[in-house]
Amino acid sequence: MSEIEIQQMQEQINDGLLLARKRLIEKTKKENGELVVMSGGEVVHVKAEELK
Repeated sequence: MSEIEIQQMQEQINDGLLLARKRLIEKTKKENGELVVMSGGEVVHVKAEELK
């Protein structure tokens, strides 16, 4: 696999992760739920509406 192919694959993976994050936040907002995230080494519960 060439460097260009690896870079293209990494870009596709990154795009997929961003899309999955966006969909998770949208779904959680609709359900008026919370997400559990790691912030500063601590587990934090965050309302989805507070996230970007």
